[in-house]
Amino acid sequence: MSDQETTDTPEEEIEESSAPLLDHLIELRSRLIWSVAYIIVAFGVCLVFADPIYNFLAQPFVDVAIANGKEPTMIFTGLQDKFFVNIRLSFYVALCVTFPMVAMQIWKFVAPGLYNNERRAFLPFLLATPILFTLGAAMAYYIVIPRAWGFFMSFEVGVATEMAGALKDEAALQIQSLPAVKEYLGLTILLMFAFALSFQLPVLLLLLAKVGFVTADGLAGKRKYAIVGAFVFAMFMTPPDPLSQVLLALPIIVLYEISILIIRLTTKEPEEVDV
Repeated sequence: MSDQETTDTPEEEIEESSAPLLDHLIELRSRLIWSVAYIIVAFGVCLVFADPIYNFLAQPFVDVAIANGKEPTMIFTGLQDKFFVNIRLSFYVALCVTFPMVAMQIWKFVAPGLYNNERRAFLPFLLATPILFTLGAAMAYYIVIPRAWGFFMSFEVGVATEMAGALKDEAALQIQSLPAVKEYLGLTILLMFAFALSFQLPVLLLLLAKVGFVTADGLAGKRKYAIVGAFVFAMFMTPPDPLSQVLLALPIIVLYEISILIIRLTTKEPEEVDV
């Protein structure tokens, strides 16, 4: 058989190599369409129930306000503020709700290109991510936010308190908190996202350990830098009060130590070879 019969022309080689790429692009488009469809449907449902969802997020403020003897009231100063708050809130919640389904679409696109052992190694991280995200957001909502709101409202002056024997017609300065719905949503989402993101630390460190970028001994040796980094991260991701910063930094440090322990138990340290 001659070389001319066995050798493909450049045009044929280009066509053969482009076929798999075209298949991947079609598959990627399909996964993206499904992901966007999930988000759009969830957004529409969340928009219908935007007020109950916002009331749920505002419940810590309601509880703290009642505990301080005042009526829970929020305001909006722009006529369009509440409408756009509902839009933002619905979008945030839709992203969170559809994350497992979007992650599954990503998995279906990536999984065929992985070996069986790589699939088994990656699947636990895919399952752990939404669980840790939910735990972090729940900690912020049920533990951190009520204490933070109580701390902020403690700076009110002359609200729901009267000096013994003071005249009722005596003029006195009153400084009270009237949070705007827009600012409250932004602050609440920021805190919940900061805690949810920080709870992904074990997933990130374990993935880096699996590919050999970090080791348990290396992480233990950089513990003091991790502690400083945790407080710096908390400083940027929380309101400027010590309580919120400490309540975020401490879980990060604990998760860092847990990650070191899990890496020691699940990852074999590379042995040094004597020359």
